[in-house]
Amino acid sequence: MSHAGALSTLGEGVLLLGFALTFVLVFRRLGLGATLGYLLAGIMVGPHVLGLVGDAHAKLGIAELGITLLLFIVGLELNPSRLWRMKQEILGIGLVQVVACGLAVAGALVVAGFSPTAAIALGLPLALSSTAQVLPMLRSSGQMRTPFGERAFAILLFQDLSIIPLITIIAAMSRNPAQGTETPGWQLALYSLLAVAGLIAAGRFAIRPLFRLIGNLGEREMFVVAALFTVVGAAALMEALGLSTALGAFVAGVMLADSPYRHELEADVEPFRSILLGLFFLAVGMLLDLSAIAARPLFVVGMAIVLIAVKAAVIFAIAMAARMPWRRALALGLLLSQGGEFGFVLFTQAQGALLIAPETVSLFGAVVTLSMATTPFLMAATRRLRTAPLEADAARKGPEADGANAIVVGYGRFGQTVAQMLIASDIPVTLIDTDVEMIDVAESFGAKVYFGDGTRIDLLRQAGADEAELILFCMDGDQLSPDLVESVHEAFPDAAIYIRAFDRRAVISLQGTPARYIVREVMESAIKMARLALEAVSVSGEAIERAEAMYRNRDRERLHKQIETGDVRSARDRILVQPGNGGPSGLSAEGR
Repeated sequence: MSHAGALSTLGEGVLLLGFALTFVLVFRRLGLGATLGYLLAGIMVGPHVLGLVGDAHAKLGIAELGITLLLFIVGLELNPSRLWRMKQEILGIGLVQVVACGLAVAGALVVAGFSPTAAIALGLPLALSSTAQVLPMLRSSGQMRTPFGERAFAILLFQDLSIIPLITIIAAMSRNPAQGTETPGWQLALYSLLAVAGLIAAGRFAIRPLFRLIGNLGEREMFVVAALFTVVGAAALMEALGLSTALGAFVAGVMLADSPYRHELEADVEPFRSILLGLFFLAVGMLLDLSAIAARPLFVVGMAIVLIAVKAAVIFAIAMAARMPWRRALALGLLLSQGGEFGFVLFTQAQGALLIAPETVSLFGAVVTLSMATTPFLMAATRRLRTAPLEADAARKGPEADGANAIVVGYGRFGQTVAQMLIASDIPVTLIDTDVEMIDVAESFGAKVYFGDGTRIDLLRQAGADEAELILFCMDGDQLSPDLVESVHEAFPDAAIYIRAFDRRAVISLQGTPARYIVREVMESAIKMARLALEAVSVSGEAIERAEAMYRNRDRERLHKQIETGDVRSARDRILVQPGNGGPSGLSAEGR
């Protein structure tokens, strides 16, 4: 590549990143979400406005890897126990919502003059809502772990899963001879089953041992390489068989969903997913034909209103049939009434299958974009509907979450006791550790411990720290710094932080941090041993209590002085030593 070509590529990269950064920051500040920011940035730099960056189709081809990574992460989130618990909502309400909304929107399009085939190719994608917008809003409003939030999540989860059969439906309706194949349908189905079985076998007998080896070596950057290799390899296998690359990525995620490396994989893949998905929306914005939209602005606005009204009404009816209170049913319908990011993917598929024209793709891309822009306003308008009246069922037990009420980082001898005490009190716990051998041993005893560095903010977030009430650092050694504790508190302000400190030096260094409590790891067990020893030599109970109180008071005074001065050698006179060594005695002979 020439130097001029390199400059041109770098220049385009600078423009794309600069516009994306500007618009996403502005839209985030306005509470409108990052997706709309990326789309508008793409429109601005694209050929129909400023014309600063070209070849959107090539960029879209690269950016589609972001969709592949998104489906991999969706697969990773499909913990079997969670799926089983939510099976009725996912397979019942989720399935009915996609089918009913898709057919209702398709019917409206037929009335508007579209052919039945085109109406189905457009209506089914429009049945999907925006996971990228709705989930962050549910988290920020504290609704994720409520019955309302769990039902919304179940519908979004089924929508994410339905992308694969919807791609298959569009491919089956294709009018494009170039997409035809001499391979019989039954043979493609057989290939699909064999490929899925092969990926599951590879995950169990090759990929998991590979991650175990990398974990033992402590090479974190190799986790990133191995994760990307897993996703791209699974997608490439499906592509070689003429099947959906999205299906390959999804299966790769599912086969690792119940592994100890799930949270580490999510944390490692997430940055690539975010960047490539942002590039995908940039490319979609560049491809929007503004002249076609400008020629029919009333159609775009009217179709967006129809989409919102039809989906809100259908979802409201489904929620009412599922015995939700009418206020929450209406709020759920409005919350999920917009089009979603997967609509752009399916519109492109339908265009390639010659089911809809390129102008139609631009028009309905604008419809989805406009409907997505309404989400923050609909959330604000339905806030009272979602929270009022302050229901009589407020005292009911909250829904169990896939994450946890508590995250225990470090599952050694200390963390095991802490975790088991919490579990004994019916508090859901997520366990994280970096010791692969210990994880394997724990699994043999029935404990599920996830591999990962629990001091990383991104990994804690993947483990559910946004919703956790407790974060307990139980690692051995002196691994926590005050800056790290500050960062954890800033990222997860609603979680109380508890810390196992290695010694008094660690306690001193962590004073002033937002930690709720700092526990010296051996202090209580040492006091317990001393009490037992004193009982064994017939010291009275009253004298034992007096000795413990003396030690605790003097130790507390010494610690406070050390914190004030920052010198661990301060208040040495508060240490209890033998009488003959210049220090005070603890017990007199009369104490026995």
